[in-house]
Amino acid sequence: MKIFAHRGYSERYPENTMLAFKKAYEAGADGIELDVQLTKEGTVVVIHDERIDRTTDGTGFVRDYTYEELSGFNAASIRSEAAAFERIPTFEEYCRWVKGTPLITNVELKTGVYYYENIEEKTLELVRRYGLADRIIFSSFNHLSVVKMKELAPEIPCGALVEKEGIGNAGFYCSRFGLEYYHPDIHGLDEAVVKECRDKGVRVNVWTVNDLEGMDRCVRWGCNGLITNDLKLPDRWRKAKGAGAEEEKNKITYL
Repeated sequence: MKIFAHRGYSERYPENTMLAFKKAYEAGADGIELDVQLTKEGTVVVIHDERIDRTTDGTGFVRDYTYEELSGFNAASIRSEAAAFERIPTFEEYCRWVKGTPLITNVELKTGVYYYENIEEKTLELVRRYGLADRIIFSSFNHLSVVKMKELAPEIPCGALVEKEGIGNAGFYCSRFGLEYYHPDIHGLDEAVVKECRDKGVRVNVWTVNDLEGMDRCVRWGCNGLITNDLKLPDRWRKAKGAGAEEEKNKITYL
């Protein structure tokens, strides 16, 4: 089962910054989960919220700033104890760095609230430019975005990202639209949904799993990956499970 660092090592470092991504790699994550949006002039940037208020010392919408303007805001203000200053990174900056690692990247297209024109094409162009197509998963709450991405790049896996309520008959839904992954909230998931997905050939990556009970369920149910803020969680789970924990975690071969 793969461990994805949610917005990087976000429990300890400012989320969606290069510092958080580098620290996640150092901590042993299998992959990074991050979010992309577009600036005023169309630069693909890595940030979660449509507004910059929560994660930086600025205010307003991402889409209303050029990248030059955005780069002046401090993305470390959300965790000022961990860093003095961090820029909002461009997705190209991330691609340039991650190319030299074995990490898988789950790229969430942030089109569920505001739809950015041509975000799929712009993001894909960077993925291909840096040779990352074999280590990318695209996901979105706006499933039209991932269906569009499948049209543009059939070879790159995509996932339907869903809230707690999930989607009934999720395995059929994903397979019907050519989506290789289902990305549910741990709080709305049960074993029957995981089984139904697997029966349809759909893999399951679960968000956001930060406690031992959640990780234990993911392992027992045969999920393919979990997205977590806490990269110490796997170690804590192994200690709690005792002998044989690693064998149990790695018994999942459906990857």
